[in-house]
Order: sequence, then C-alpha cells, then structure tokens
Amino acid sequence: MTCLFVTGIPGATASDAPSAIAGRAIGPTLTAIHPVGINVTGVSVNPARPIRPALFAGGQALTDLWVFIVAPLVGATLAGLCHAAKFTRANA
Repeated sequence: MTCLFVTGIPGATASDAPSAIAGRAIGPTLTAIHPVGINVTGVSVNPARPIRPALFAGGQALTDLWVFIVAPLVGATLAGLCHAAKFTRANA
C-alpha cells in the first residue's frame, strides 16, 4: 500500500510537473488504497499508527508489529527506486 501511495508523490511534486496536479494525484490515491487495504492490513500506511495499539494489546499484535514497520519502509524504498528509474514522470 505504501509503495503505491508513495510512488505518485515524487512524480506529482517534481519540478517539471504541473503545480495543480499534486493534490489531484495524491489525495485520490490515498483515498483509493483505503477500500482495498482495509481488509488486508487495516490500512496502516503510516508505520507509527499500529505501534500504540500493539503495545496495549500485547501478545500476537506485538509479535506482528515488525510487519507494519518493515513493509512500509520496503514499499517506500521501492517507490524511491521507481522514481529514480523515471517511472513516475509527470506528463503535462
């Protein structure tokens, strides 16, 4: 989910992208990943969000916490690599 969300941000905010496109690309992307991801991960796009509930719940939630921290970092890294490879260029 994070990779999909973060992939659009560098392309939409690049210096050669039209300035009006950023909000029109980022907002709908974040909105679109919620219905898809809510049944899979609870849509934990922000790795800081599941930490507090896991600390209070303990047990299995605490054991699985690493996934909610590592997966967004991997997704963001993949998005950065996609941008570096110019897959996210905005076309005016």
